[in-house]
Amino acid sequence: MAGHSHVKNVMHRKGAQDARRAHQFARLIREITVAARSGLPDPASNPRLRAAVTAALKANMLKDTVERAIKKAAGEAGGVDYSEVRYEGYGPAGVAIIVEALTDNRNRTAGDVRNAFTKHGGVLGETNSVSFLFSRLGVVRYPAAQASEDAMLEAAVEAGAENVESDAEGHEVTTTPESFFAVRDALEARFGAPEEAKVDWRPATLVTLNEERAVSVLKLLDALDDNDDVQNVYANFDIPDAVMAKLSA
Repeated sequence: MAGHSHVKNVMHRKGAQDARRAHQFARLIREITVAARSGLPDPASNPRLRAAVTAALKANMLKDTVERAIKKAAGEAGGVDYSEVRYEGYGPAGVAIIVEALTDNRNRTAGDVRNAFTKHGGVLGETNSVSFLFSRLGVVRYPAAQASEDAMLEAAVEAGAENVESDAEGHEVTTTPESFFAVRDALEARFGAPEEAKVDWRPATLVTLNEERAVSVLKLLDALDDNDDVQNVYANFDIPDAVMAKLSA
């Protein structure tokens, strides 16, 4: 019986991992679709598409799958038309949350996001109701071994970046959203592909959560993350290491 239970547990974990992988790939393909339709269906001439392709390949999506998604988006007349929408609200303990989605049905997505907030002790607000608590910026990260601190600083300044922070773990280059693609491409030409590159919402202040509130906030974030239309979720909270250790046990 113990062996049988172990096999079932392994199968359950594998099934959950496969489901998360499929969910991630669906999001990446949706972003590729929108990016390909927002400009030329050529990553070399379309910075957003190039970023989407890079993210997909980094997530171990097959190159053939990426290319099929681009071709389908470019040649599909009257196909699914996705809209970019942003939702903002407050979760438990007053945590500010920004949700970015790509949807073919705004009413459905708005209803699902609102229900998630309501069910888990939050409240969905109006557009710009919490975004003032965040800064919008481009972020490009490289491991420390990729370049010296001086070399990264020099290259980032020449490319038009706003700031560079380097430590033992790596280099973080930040830019305005408008200059993000230009800075990323300039750094990539000099140092190779970055470890991470994206336009991000960075909170100005953080709400420190105790164990009870952390559980409530994480449940809300999980519910939002499970929504197929949701691409990204940002929140301004911090969970102390001691609390995180208890939750992970």
